Formats: sequence, structure tokens, C-alpha cells
Amino acid sequence: VQLQASGGGLVQTGGSLKLSCVASGRTDDNDERGWFRRAPGKEREFVARINWSGSRTDYSHSVKGRFTITRDRAENTVHLQMNSLKPEDTATYYCAAGKYSRSYLTYEWNYWGQGTLVTVSS
Repeated sequence: VQLQASGGGLVQTGGSLKLSCVASGRTDDNDERGWFRRAPGKEREFVARINWSGSRTDYSHSVKGRFTITRDRAENTVHLQMNSLKPEDTATYYCAAGKYSRSYLTYEWNYWGQGTLVTVSS
């Protein structure tokens, strides 16, 4: 799977951005899609996840209620609508493709996009 993320940019506090991630190539059952982010000087953290059908989503506590993840299966695209942005949302955002491991009872994120930078000014 190849993942191409886009939509990042500079926005003021309280503003909105919509990130997109287009997938191409074979998925090999890596049908879960996720968004992660890495802020300067910090480790990468989970942001949101959506399952194959789009019927289940999950969010980190820090973005719940402000961000919405959706997917368009026909277009092989996942979106992250980010509202009420805060300076602490500043980070490089990465999309990922993976699957749930029943052996390890966790998600395995096997493919990653190149990242798109989001900067929120105060």
C-alpha cells in the first residue's frame, strides 16, 4: 500500500483544516486507517482510527469532539476534519494503514504516508 497525505498548512487558533490520505496498491488486509502525529521534540502519538466500513471510529482524548475521521471507500481516501484547532495541535500528521492483530490484541500499522505539516498559530 502506498499512502499520500495532503491538506496540511498554517492556520490560526480556532481554525479548521481537512487532511486527506489517498491509498493505492494492494492492501493485503490492511484495511484499518489511522492518523498519527508527531510534534517537535515529542514522540509520535495516535490521533484517530477508522475501520474498513467506516462504522467504527476511535479518537485520542486530546482531539475527541474536535476532529472527525471519515473514509470514502470508492476513492480509497481517508479524511481528517480538524476543527477548533489549538497551538498544541501543531505537528506533522501521518496517515497509516494496518489491521487488528488477534494474536497481540492490538492494531498493527504496517504502512505509513510521508506526513503533512499542520501549524496552528496562537
